Amino acid sequence: MSLKNKTLFITGASRGIGLAIAEKAAAEGANIIIASKTVDPHPKLEGTIHTAAESIKQKGGKALPLQVDVRQEDSIKNAIDQGAQKFGGIDIVVLNASAIILNKTPEITAKQFDLMHNVIVRGSYLTIHHALPYLKKSSSPKILGLCPPLNLEEKWLAPYMPYSLCKFGLSLMIKGWAGEFRADKIPVNGLWPKTLIATAAVQNLLGGPEAIKKSRRPEIVANAAHWILTQHQDTGSLFLDEDIIVKMGQNPNDYAIDPTQKPAPDIYV
Repeated sequence: MSLKNKTLFITGASRGIGLAIAEKAAAEGANIIIASKTVDPHPKLEGTIHTAAESIKQKGGKALPLQVDVRQEDSIKNAIDQGAQKFGGIDIVVLNASAIILNKTPEITAKQFDLMHNVIVRGSYLTIHHALPYLKKSSSPKILGLCPPLNLEEKWLAPYMPYSLCKFGLSLMIKGWAGEFRADKIPVNGLWPKTLIATAAVQNLLGGPEAIKKSRRPEIVANAAHWILTQHQDTGSLFLDEDIIVKMGQNPNDYAIDPTQKPAPDIYV
């Protein structure tokens, strides 16, 4: 399946992995609804909905940049309705928006806990809740969540339980939706990077320049996502990007920021 003329609603598409997925789809002539919060330049976060829109257009796609706070239901619903009205529907939803605070229970405040839950779990739920009527009308609907495999061992949960709870919560929703929407023929799958990816989160929270050297470019996740959206027709899988890239006959190391460095594994892998 080609993504030409397909409409994708992507949360968190102004930078990083979300933008890379949008650009890959745009190269095939897709319509991208950029549902992100950043409108004005941020000192530590590169990109806005407007710079993302320009990049998507340059790649050959159509873009609708919309300021969306996924913590607010009206913000989500209005963006979905506005995007569907502009492009004649919605075919694909990519749940990429996230909030990451890697602290232990004593250090996580109620405000921080609520932030992660409201963005990752509640925001994803509300996005699908409001997008579902449009997905049911599409001839080729799909849902893709950026979430890890369900590795529920203590070693993954103990170091940063509040964040893990939210990310695994999205993984559980992906598995649940796969069954719930099977009769509607809406494939639902998840995707997670096997190694660190050169994003703002890695730069700002997971080790800075040294961690970036041991990371891969966001394009590896985008290419894996493209494979899921165009070639994988089954539902309920939680993929690692490297496994798909190898299946495609590519060398994952070609995506390395620094080929002399061994890629560092991402958390939950």
